[in-house]
Amino acid sequence: MTDAGTARERLLRAAAELFYAHGVGATGIDTITARAGVAKMSLYNNFASKADLVQAYLQNRLDEWQQRLTEALRSATTPEERILAVFDSYVGYAGLAYEWGFRGCGLFNAAAELSVGDPARDIVSFQKEEVERLFRRYLQEIVPDDMDRVNEAAEHLSFVLEGAMARAGLDGHDARLKRARRIAVSLLKGLKSRATRG
Repeated sequence: MTDAGTARERLLRAAAELFYAHGVGATGIDTITARAGVAKMSLYNNFASKADLVQAYLQNRLDEWQQRLTEALRSATTPEERILAVFDSYVGYAGLAYEWGFRGCGLFNAAAELSVGDPARDIVSFQKEEVERLFRRYLQEIVPDDMDRVNEAAEHLSFVLEGAMARAGLDGHDARLKRARRIAVSLLKGLKSRATRG
C-alpha cells in the first residue's frame, strides 16, 4: 500500500478495505499490516487489539455515513426532501464501497460477526437508530398531531431502506436502494394526502 499518511491512517484504510471485502473474522493482523505497509508493532502502537481496530473501523464508517448525510441534507428544504436525503445518503455510502466490490452495509456485515454484547455493535445500533430517529423527526413535520402514525411510518421507512441495503449487497449494486427511494416517495405522498384530509 503506497498511500501517504500516518501508520494509524494506513492501518485504518487497509482494515476498511479488507474487513469490508473479506469480513472481520477472516482478516488477520498480518494481512492488515502487509496491506498497510507497516510493521506489526505499528498496529499495536496504535490499537490495543484487533477488537480496538474493528471498533475504530466501524466508527470511521459511521463518520463517513454522517458526512454523506450532511451533504445530502444540504440542499433539502422540505421534510419530504430531508427523508429522501437519508435514502440518498445510503446510495452515496454504497458508492464508497464499489472499488472493493459492493457487499451492502459494512456496519451490518461487521455486526453480524461480532458477539452479542460486543461494544463495537453499539456503533451499528446507533447508526440504525439514528436513521429511524431522523425519519420520525421529519415525519412529525408532515403529521404533527399523530405520533402513532409517525412512529409507524418511521419504522416502515427504516425497514424499506435497510431491507433494500441488504438486498443491494447481495446484488452487488445500488439499484434496490434507488427503488427503495421511489417506494419512499410513494409512501410519503400517501401519508401527506391523508394528513391533508385530516
